[in-house]
Amino acid sequence: MTVEPHDELCDRVMAEAKAAGWWPKGIPVVAAVSGGPDSMALLHMLKTMAEENPFRIVVAHANHQFRGAESDAEAEMVQRTAEQWGLPFETASLDIPAFMAETGMNAQAAAREKRYRFLMEAAHRHSCPFIVLGHHAGDQAETVLMRIIRGTGVGGLSGIPFRRREEDLELIRPLLRIYKGELLAYCKRNGVPYAVDSSNADRHYFRNAVRMDLMPLLEKYNPQLQSSLVRLADMAGADDDYLEAEALRIFRNLVIPTGGGFRLERQRFCSLHVALQRRLIKLILSYCANPRETVEFRHIEDIVSAVGPNQPAVARFDLGDGWVFNREYDEVYIGPSLPEANSYNYIVREPAGEVTIEGTGDKLVFHRIEGPCPANAGSRVDAYFDEELLAFPLAVRSRIPGDVLLPYGLNGSKKVQDMFVDAKVPRSKRDLQPLLADAHGQVLWIPGMRRSRHALVSANTERVVHITFIEAENPT
Repeated sequence: MTVEPHDELCDRVMAEAKAAGWWPKGIPVVAAVSGGPDSMALLHMLKTMAEENPFRIVVAHANHQFRGAESDAEAEMVQRTAEQWGLPFETASLDIPAFMAETGMNAQAAAREKRYRFLMEAAHRHSCPFIVLGHHAGDQAETVLMRIIRGTGVGGLSGIPFRRREEDLELIRPLLRIYKGELLAYCKRNGVPYAVDSSNADRHYFRNAVRMDLMPLLEKYNPQLQSSLVRLADMAGADDDYLEAEALRIFRNLVIPTGGGFRLERQRFCSLHVALQRRLIKLILSYCANPRETVEFRHIEDIVSAVGPNQPAVARFDLGDGWVFNREYDEVYIGPSLPEANSYNYIVREPAGEVTIEGTGDKLVFHRIEGPCPANAGSRVDAYFDEELLAFPLAVRSRIPGDVLLPYGLNGSKKVQDMFVDAKVPRSKRDLQPLLADAHGQVLWIPGMRRSRHALVSANTERVVHITFIEAENPT
């Protein structure tokens, strides 16, 4: 067969390939070839491109076995053409019904899953970094319209991506701006054989019904509907790429991985535009979603609303798959349900040394000061006590019901529980918050919050116990 080296359509694909940088000399590609006019035209174009700038082409055909003898005839035609053009050929017969029974997928989803798995295996066998597919502009227009009908966001309006990474491979679709009629004319001009898939006329499939019934109806109102939808996909794709990059940047700066989930600071989150709030939450939820499922928009909206102003300061609800949303004042957690904190009790017999709290990494460091004594006030992270007035051994422990503090500088007493509520300490952190108590169980100090009136330093104090609270840099 005589190959026309400078077909106008092939030249367009070659120019886009050079501009996009996926046509490097000598690097092999896997061409996914179903046998239809789209993929056969693409294979012919790749062959022409390889004659001008050599690279290896591996032809890969997946037989879904949906149409019996017709499917087998397609596989034979693709193999025969590959052999005539001197191209290596890979094929696989996919048992889609068994895979559907195993996974619960519908026929199209199951076929797609198995087909892409086969293509990736073929690419790895032949050390091909690229898989080239034959989706065209009509497929793109149909995809966008289908997503509009079903409901979608900006990401869905972007349609089929021109390039997409899948693990260590890159999927490329060079024909997304070329229409079906152009491809059919190309095959006719260049004598490219192809098969017609009879299932493409089956209106049982949603895509076929959109192409055969809905698209012609809508084109009565806009004869350029397909090109309008393709243009919409291009614009939405650019917007989506930018917003996704911004969401990822914010994720890295704002979100803290915690216990298999993620924490974020409410005030900083609320300062973001709602478009970025939604994308940030979607990015977090994508880590918990089943790979075959999409993140539900209602979960995103529920979280954005619960974090927003004029909402209860404490809120919790299930997100499915074992994940929860938990807001406690200005702290927000999204992730697997965290185990209940274990109580702890560290005994301090001498005013020297340090205690590290298991589970948080927080430390209390003790040392004795002789001679002139500092003032009582200390700070959030420092406290000073008259050693002679302390009842040893001391205890660094978690709270217990009924704990009371006699606050320094105030009259009366106050329940530790009430102090936590007033200070807006998240409920999930209250059992982790260390308390310093004496041998009688009297609370002496809540590090980071307030000390008691016990064992105050005076002019007569000879020895002072100085205690410093050091919070862990990356608390869990």
